[in-house]
Amino acid sequence: MRILLAEDDPLLGDGLRAGLRQLGFQVDWVRDGMAAERELRAEPYAAAVLDLGLPLKDGMDVLAAVRRAGVALPVLVLTARDAVPERIRGLDAGADDYIVKPVDLHELAARLRALVRRAHGQPQECLTAQDVVLDPAARSVQQAGLPVTLSAREFDLLHALMLNAGRVLSREQLAARLYSWGEEVESNAVEVHIHHLRRKLGAALVQTVRGVGYMLLRENAKS
Repeated sequence: MRILLAEDDPLLGDGLRAGLRQLGFQVDWVRDGMAAERELRAEPYAAAVLDLGLPLKDGMDVLAAVRRAGVALPVLVLTARDAVPERIRGLDAGADDYIVKPVDLHELAARLRALVRRAHGQPQECLTAQDVVLDPAARSVQQAGLPVTLSAREFDLLHALMLNAGRVLSREQLAARLYSWGEEVESNAVEVHIHHLRRKLGAALVQTVRGVGYMLLRENAKS
């Protein structure tokens, strides 16, 4: 899943970006509040990690501005401001979670997964569609109880489709969820990954909606 990291500390930001990438996230990193607000308004991120003490525009002001603009993605505030009134202010301004530095990387990843899961109305940690079960934390997939080996990109694509089961996603929407800044994207990349998913999991799981995009069926169409 693709997230935005807004953190001005170069060492911390680099460490968080590298660590979250190792845990399966696609991370775009900005270092000031103006850039954070611009990206949050423009890009379809699954979630954001937002520092409050950002240059150019304070993170609290960024949060308030994007919420006023109707940006609804989950925002996790990561900050050194540990006073209770500050935490209350952040949550009231629209933060979905609040964590104080220093942060454990695995806890941060778990909180992000939980926020994204809840934002898509998924109460359980594992996602299920037909006979396929996807575990975001373990980055594993099973079908009919047997493990299925997917590439990292195939896993991310399946994850995006399962989070949005029953909803059509265009090729552009899927590509935006799979690739972070600076990555080369072939024009047929999404189609290739869809083809591989169908080969490994069966053609019935992902449906093509001609002229629109792709949709994952939660239940088998024959049932």
